Amino acid sequence: MTQTISVGVLDHVVVDRYTDIVGPSNEMLGPVRDGGRIEYLTVPGCWGPMITPSIRSGHEVTLPVGVEGAKVGDAVALHVEKLEQVSRATSSGVTSNWDGHFLSDPFVAGICPTCRDAGRHFLYPDTYLDGFGESAVKCSTCHSEVNPFHLVEGYTMVFDDPKGIGVTVTPARAQEIGRDGRAWVGLTEGSHQHPVVAMATADLVGLMTRCRISAGNLGSIPAIDLPSSHNCGDFGAFLVGAEHEFAVTEEQLELRTDVHMDIDSVRQGSIVIVPVKVDGAGIYAGDVHAMIGDGEVAVHTTDISARLVVRVEIIKGLTLDGPILLPPADDLPFLARPFTADEVARAKALAKANSTRLEGPVLPIQVLGSGPFINAAVDNGIARAARLLRMTDNEVKNRATISGAIEIGRLPGFVQVNLLVPREQLERMGIDHLVEAQYGKAAGW
Repeated sequence: MTQTISVGVLDHVVVDRYTDIVGPSNEMLGPVRDGGRIEYLTVPGCWGPMITPSIRSGHEVTLPVGVEGAKVGDAVALHVEKLEQVSRATSSGVTSNWDGHFLSDPFVAGICPTCRDAGRHFLYPDTYLDGFGESAVKCSTCHSEVNPFHLVEGYTMVFDDPKGIGVTVTPARAQEIGRDGRAWVGLTEGSHQHPVVAMATADLVGLMTRCRISAGNLGSIPAIDLPSSHNCGDFGAFLVGAEHEFAVTEEQLELRTDVHMDIDSVRQGSIVIVPVKVDGAGIYAGDVHAMIGDGEVAVHTTDISARLVVRVEIIKGLTLDGPILLPPADDLPFLARPFTADEVARAKALAKANSTRLEGPVLPIQVLGSGPFINAAVDNGIARAARLLRMTDNEVKNRATISGAIEIGRLPGFVQVNLLVPREQLERMGIDHLVEAQYGKAAGW
């Protein structure tokens, strides 16, 4: 079912319907009440949709849910209460584009070149699977190969029952899994993607890794329709001046909400504070990963189906350009961790001995930034932090250098700007209670 049976505003909404485009044109489910919960049954975000050219973003994410009372200019805090893996296997790897099989961007505008040459409809072709491998994706009209991507070097991975360990398998085992791909991947009836395990790729065999499940997409819809994979400043840059229908200007790209983050700390126990750029916010989820290393240097990782439960909380009057992340305390960089009472006492004594009044209390936040390349993403995150905290860019740079950190969420351009922030600033923003709930009250001040 799509949502619990009720009348009016709901306490709990269940979502198992999907979209590729996010923005004002979306059907918005719910609404859920302020303080209510949304339960998402997500399906893989990247590789499955990438090999399904009728999906116009290379991502398949859930339909958004409205939050009662959330207005443009507010923010919504998403408390990630549960994030559980469903998939028993997946495939991924390093990609390259298949020339001639797309317009401008293979994620957004897959085509059938044979149908184009024949004067038939060729954009977003319906497809079916015939066999294994990248050549298995065939046009339903002319039966030619239409996969927009080459899987240059990849792997098929299976997971143990607790979903704590993954192991990459042999080509023979990969084909066995591919024969029943939808079941292994855990696709729901509402999902339109081909199961990526049908690629049966197995270039990397016998590798063992740990699982740490995180959500690559979690947040609010943008104020303009965008392919869901491009609701961010790095992949979104490919839309500027593109030759397909989702082309935007640089000014229109500023209407994004930057919730395609691919940050491994967006996991159970985290709090994501997202902007409201459309009344109701439109909270959606997807692109969940079994594990992802900082930077996601292969561009793709282990996409899985998952069950995700978030509790929503409106923060009135907090205007954001992009998300603020409060990760679990264990994920904070060393210099951005809250001070202990002993450290504060030592700092107070040192300040007094040097005729200085100690700033404080301070607590950590992460301001997220994105751009077409890493330096642009850092500049974007610093500028956002400066506006939020009423500081100069240079002050933010100094603070992030000596009492924080810049972390790379994703290449080519998504970063976390870590800062220890005076509590009075958090109180002014209306998020002090969230930060203290996540990290405890500042000790020893």
